[in-house]
Amino acid sequence: MSGFVEFVDAGAGVSIQDRGRTGHRDIGVPLAGAADPVLLACANALLAQAEDLAALEVVLLGPVLRAVGAPIRLALAGDIAPRLTREDGHTQPIEPWRSLTLQPGEVLAVGPCRSGIAYLALAGGVDVPVVLGSRSTYARAGLGGIDGRAPRAGDRLPCGAGQGAQRQAARPFAHATGPMRVLPGPQDAHFDDDAWRLFLHSDYRVTREADRMGLRLQGPTLTHRAGLGADIVSEAVVPGAVQVPGAGQPIVLGVDAQTIGGYTKIATVIRADLPRLAHARPGSVLRFRAVTRGEALAARRELAALLNDWMSRIGPLRATGEPEESALRTGNLISGMIDARPDADCTLHWD
Repeated sequence: MSGFVEFVDAGAGVSIQDRGRTGHRDIGVPLAGAADPVLLACANALLAQAEDLAALEVVLLGPVLRAVGAPIRLALAGDIAPRLTREDGHTQPIEPWRSLTLQPGEVLAVGPCRSGIAYLALAGGVDVPVVLGSRSTYARAGLGGIDGRAPRAGDRLPCGAGQGAQRQAARPFAHATGPMRVLPGPQDAHFDDDAWRLFLHSDYRVTREADRMGLRLQGPTLTHRAGLGADIVSEAVVPGAVQVPGAGQPIVLGVDAQTIGGYTKIATVIRADLPRLAHARPGSVLRFRAVTRGEALAARRELAALLNDWMSRIGPLRATGEPEESALRTGNLISGMIDARPDADCTLHWD
């Protein structure tokens, strides 16, 4: 029998996301999907399942989940500090970057996301209805998720059986550091060389106006060329586009961005660096560096290789001093014997 996860508390900034709602931008439907699809893939890999299955995305405070009906399996990827409460009331910390099994009645408090963004994957993926090819939540239009919204306390999600060995990553996945790499344009001609140099050699701080739709930045003012200005005929925009309105302060569009816009775009963040935008919080400082199309394609290949290498190093859960309940249920404990005679060698021997 499959079990359920019940939301004791829904947390804050929690949503259901997969790889996104592709192929519908021509009718005004944004991409949505995981803000960091790489960490989504990491969480699913810890359960040895398809990388793009829907999972819970955590931005601020993770949910509190209870296993109901049967054991459930889940996996955690990100900078979080979960705590597990067993049925007897005993509470213990749980390391992220691993899978685990919750027995019925046990409660997992995911806790705050201390930096960036995190993902909690369920065995078999989060099973909510597919809307326009995706389970991703786009709350502004009421698409995907749980009835078009984020989870609430009392909601339940079905989960695959909690069987199988627990798995753990050799190390946390780490994105590249340094400036966000960008391709010029498509309206870079609206800015002179001085504005372009200013954009590439200045610090821009993420303001409080930052969410999945985009990041409004604050820094040196980017001036448009005389006679061209900030406004253009509305055209298609994509996640990563760096818009510059008339005030000269850039806005970097995110995965929930609108499909068209009428502001000039000085540059576009390359695909390989889009996941890094998900980790930029208010107060974070961003810098930008121009690259060529060839360098952008090479960066995507490098990111794919880095992810594949990380996944290849996932292995069985390492000993932590706390016995795994699944091991206690299945292991041959009789073979571990202690001779309690006073003159005996009191060494624990395992076959």
